[in-house]
Amino acid sequence: MQSKPFITLVGAGPGDPDLITLKGIKAIQDADVILYDALVNQEVLAYAKPSCTKIYVGKRAERISTSQDYINKLLVDYALTHGHVVRLKGGDPFVFGRGGEELDYVRRFNIPTAVVPGISSSTGLTGLQQIPLTYRGVSESFWVITGATSDGRLSDDLYTAVNTKATVVVLMGHAKLDQIISLYKENGRNDLPIALIQNGSLPNERVALGTIDTIIEESNKKTIGVPAIIVLGEVVSKHLAFKIVKEKIQSLAV
Repeated sequence: MQSKPFITLVGAGPGDPDLITLKGIKAIQDADVILYDALVNQEVLAYAKPSCTKIYVGKRAERISTSQDYINKLLVDYALTHGHVVRLKGGDPFVFGRGGEELDYVRRFNIPTAVVPGISSSTGLTGLQQIPLTYRGVSESFWVITGATSDGRLSDDLYTAVNTKATVVVLMGHAKLDQIISLYKENGRNDLPIALIQNGSLPNERVALGTIDTIIEESNKKTIGVPAIIVLGEVVSKHLAFKIVKEKIQSLAV
């Protein structure tokens, strides 16, 4: 017998399949249909029951991808015809995951919904790198900002964030890295520590550390590409590798 229409948004975490929550796994096990994104580690799909229909609806910057309107329609269609649909997203559904937009759409059809939060890359990948987003006397808050708006412009919030002492984490911003660096230089933040984390939590993870003045060179050395997050702030200097380099420079200056 077909189960009643129901949609659950599930955050799969930043990449490592071990970082999905137990509640997320239970939702996958119960799903009749799973619509999953590009950044979801497909190992977690192994938790699904054999009869579950799995559909890739990935979206990637600067690549041909599934439109949001089409995904919205799939969610409703499969819920009405199959029952429990799990919308599986990388990170957390409500941190630049368009989870709110999808809920707005499916609620128009009176379909019950639930959300299982996931570990966002903004907090998870910095934590794995042992970069504290807040630190007494250094950073009292952290901001999470998208790298670009829907029309391709640099986010207006970055023009405000450049002057804050808060830690700034930029998601989906690697394509705008040159513009971000120029913005920080224009505001005299040349010595501000910065980190780039690509494929965080995965075996092919790459990390580049430096300052606003040096990060482009470091990024080129490490061949950093997408997907990557950008972390700006004095807390980046707490990264063990950053501290080792800094200590070496200081010892040479003595």
